Amino acid sequence: MSSPSSHPLTRWLDKASPIAFSTYAIAAAFTTYFCMYAFRKPFGAGTFEGQAELPLLGGIDLKILFVVSQVLGYCLSKFTGIKVISEMTAGKRAAAILVVIGIAEVALLLFAILPAPWNALAMFLNGVPLGMVWGLVFGFLEGRRVSEALGAGLSASYIVASGVVKSVGKMLIEYGGVDEYWMPVLTGLIFAPLMVFCVWLLSRLPPPSAEDEAARVKREPMDGKARKAFVMAFFPGLFFLTFLYIFLTAYRDFRDNFAVEIWAALGYAESPSILATSELYVAFGVMVALGALMTIKSNRAGLIAVHLVMLAGTGLVGLSTLAWQAGLMPGLFGATPEAVWMILVGLGLYLAYVPFGCVLFDRMIAAIGVVATAGFMIYVTDAFGYLGSVGLLLYKNFGAPDLSWLDFFVTFSYITSVLCSICFVASMIYFERRSRAAPTPPTAQPSAEELPEAA
Repeated sequence: MSSPSSHPLTRWLDKASPIAFSTYAIAAAFTTYFCMYAFRKPFGAGTFEGQAELPLLGGIDLKILFVVSQVLGYCLSKFTGIKVISEMTAGKRAAAILVVIGIAEVALLLFAILPAPWNALAMFLNGVPLGMVWGLVFGFLEGRRVSEALGAGLSASYIVASGVVKSVGKMLIEYGGVDEYWMPVLTGLIFAPLMVFCVWLLSRLPPPSAEDEAARVKREPMDGKARKAFVMAFFPGLFFLTFLYIFLTAYRDFRDNFAVEIWAALGYAESPSILATSELYVAFGVMVALGALMTIKSNRAGLIAVHLVMLAGTGLVGLSTLAWQAGLMPGLFGATPEAVWMILVGLGLYLAYVPFGCVLFDRMIAAIGVVATAGFMIYVTDAFGYLGSVGLLLYKNFGAPDLSWLDFFVTFSYITSVLCSICFVASMIYFERRSRAAPTPPTAQPSAEELPEAA
């Protein structure tokens, strides 16, 4: 792609109003990441019941095998991304997105061609490149005065996209007669042209302005020495956030990958559209909450506010589950109590989960005044989070095989709510104290190497 700085669209965006710039950036980022899900999640619409258990692999459920294989690839991608994303230069991001998407689509073709269970290897190969996409897309958005709004818009994509692409996949199977092994690669092909166009739109974005850097600290690639120094300087708070994210990611992935089974247990087996429509309410609630954070000018106050939003989310997961089990959950606007519970649980989950990928570390870097990149810590927490997801799936298959998908989900809802709430409080206290010592003049921002190690 040509240099974006010379393009008329880039020059227009550089002078556009904040509303016009934000609308363009959100639309481009939202649609790019939305399309990525067409290469990652449609296989979840299949049940693969023809070969439900494989004696060759200790009786593991075939769908669990596919999910674990993809998540392992995605997890490897996140660990690799700690280095790749934190060192990625702006000029290479767009081309990198197209390359990893192309690799993922080839892997889906192998998934259709190879026989089970060997096509699980194709799901692993599919996950390896896709884990890079979030960091590549968010790299276009971070470090700007409107990053909260941009991040909220981007994050809404994966809240909605997973349900939509699974609905598309289920419709291809039920109404198009497409084999469930061929359905994922066909779904990817449907979204490919839009994906390419939106990546081009992203590549036209101008870099953060001088005013952005003054307000949110300059963002620079981080080498190994800078990454180590950053972790050592803020280790206690980063530990709390990473530990809780392991549970949060496992919970989010379980709800997402087995949404079909959970909704079926709640009486919605014949309503594929529920996978998409329920998440629209969740996405709207999350966007409103995160968009409101951009009204907070103080980075320190903004960091505390982000923690409070996330804490409210994990609290909502536990309280809504308790209310539903106690028979206190009402039906609203024609929705059953079960549907209302799933929507509230989803809202609470994503209020806690979404800020990790867009707002939390962006505000943290600005509040503590360190020259760094949010992509580094996003990928550290993601990498360990997906390890937790793999562990949860293996435990469900081998440690609690007789527990239904719904009962397992309810139990883990309580565990996630309690543990994550405790860790959010600890992290908020730690970073509130560390942000008091942050340098106030924009010109006096130190690098991570210049900071003292964690007390």
